[in-house]
Amino acid sequence: MRTFRGLLTAALCSSVAFATQYATSGGPKEGTINVHLVPHTHDDAGWLKTVDEYFAGQNNSIQNANVQYILDSVIKSLAENPDRRFVYVEQAFFQRWWRMQDETVKTLTRKLVKNGQLEMINGAWVMHCEATPHYVDMIDQTSLGHKFLFQEFGVSPKIGWQIDPFGHSATQAALLSAEAGFVGLFFGRIDFQDLAIRVNESKAEFVWRASPSLGPSAQVFTGLTGSYHGNYGPPSGFNWDIFSSDEPIQ
Repeated sequence: MRTFRGLLTAALCSSVAFATQYATSGGPKEGTINVHLVPHTHDDAGWLKTVDEYFAGQNNSIQNANVQYILDSVIKSLAENPDRRFVYVEQAFFQRWWRMQDETVKTLTRKLVKNGQLEMINGAWVMHCEATPHYVDMIDQTSLGHKFLFQEFGVSPKIGWQIDPFGHSATQAALLSAEAGFVGLFFGRIDFQDLAIRVNESKAEFVWRASPSLGPSAQVFTGLTGSYHGNYGPPSGFNWDIFSSDEPIQ
């Protein structure tokens, strides 16, 4: 796992100058560079620092990571412009941030979730590994996050977002995706040989029917992030300050 901030995943098409005006209310416009941005979090609940250091922005000489400021600034920015959208993933951090907020901020956050500006996806405590944990642990930590989201916001996540675990299991695709009510599952890391085949054969998006016994009831639409190369940051040539070390916005 390599980074820890809200990132931008982009899919690009066409080859005309950016100066052309683009109407965001419609679909792709012919003759214009169309950029689809997905601002989202990828917040490790422990990697190079402790979960407390990640949340509070401590020991940034190790890694520049300040999760509480992501949420503080995102909520403010969404409230300023109804056209803005943001995807939040990790409940280990969101619930901690939530407990620190007053009722004014909580009311605003509920409004942003209700109108679709702030979308909760995956919804688990963390973006769990799919190889080493027992399936009961995967279910428990997913249920913990989903229960909170339903109680506080009346929503259930519809998208699986496993963009950084190293490898992906049938258990995740069936039991913790389709059977959990997800309509899509997206991930970033697969075996390099499998990746090469899927890119060359245009099979980076597919319907994963992961359980022979459950059949169609456990199938889920699946796709690779980052222009189908498993990248969860901006594509080559687009920086968006991702590698800058500016002081966090507080």
